[in-house]
Amino acid sequence: MNYFNDTEEDLRLVRLAKEGKKEALETLVKNNQEWIFNLALRMVGNSDDASDITQEILIKLITKLSTFQERSSFKTWLYRIAKNHILNMKRCVWERYFNSFEQHERFKNMFDEPLPEEYQSPLPDQQLLLDETRMGCITGMLLCLDRTQRIVFILGGIFNINSKLGADIMETSAENFRQLLSRARKQLSNYMNDKCGLINENNPCRCAAKTKALIKAGFVDPEKLRFNRQSQKRIQELLPDTEQLVEDALEIRVQNMYREQQMHEFPEAKNILSRILECKPVRDIINFS
Repeated sequence: MNYFNDTEEDLRLVRLAKEGKKEALETLVKNNQEWIFNLALRMVGNSDDASDITQEILIKLITKLSTFQERSSFKTWLYRIAKNHILNMKRCVWERYFNSFEQHERFKNMFDEPLPEEYQSPLPDQQLLLDETRMGCITGMLLCLDRTQRIVFILGGIFNINSKLGADIMETSAENFRQLLSRARKQLSNYMNDKCGLINENNPCRCAAKTKALIKAGFVDPEKLRFNRQSQKRIQELLPDTEQLVEDALEIRVQNMYREQQMHEFPEAKNILSRILECKPVRDIINFS
């Protein structure tokens, strides 16, 4: 199943929601909140900020739904709203911290100690900590791209949407979308090939050598992992079967590292519609039948 293609159910829910049917609107929100949250999370790297952004986008979904005229697909319309919101919002904490690959390099060089003995237990506990370090690090790398390249890489490189849909969302040409995606892949791949031991074994950087210092500094919490949940699916498992042509083997390896990340549940998902309906912009325009 390709999540990014509309279904008859999507359009039925949209039409009912526009007629003021609360249950239809609630289902529409629930069906889309997780992907919006995962887009926001990869754009800003922080779950709290991503939750706020997701709620803001969902409020816009609700308040602007009456303007949707079905000239494009609903998913395209929704992701344009998300794209415009994200590109125009204030910079979040992690975006200010990882604002260039040079800044990422300076940050990771601050942390270099062997994994402490109390965490050198047999797998899987140790591996969970190493994975947490790895995913936090590559998330920081993603933030080093400018926002446009970052969102294009998330849509095309991680979520695997095709260049036509990507172009529709980004409101550009398919050729320009492909060029932006190629440029983002190359920037990430060149940096990781030059600095990351996961991609190039000749590089000295190793996750195990960073984890102790990151635990001490509070960036990795063994009791509350931010990126790694054993029960969650990987993004790769949820992607459409179609694959875009990428000829560079290094770029494929880098791209797949991001697709192997987990699909995170929206932490504010429970009763989200009730909370959104308390917001004044929503109360002012929504009348349920």
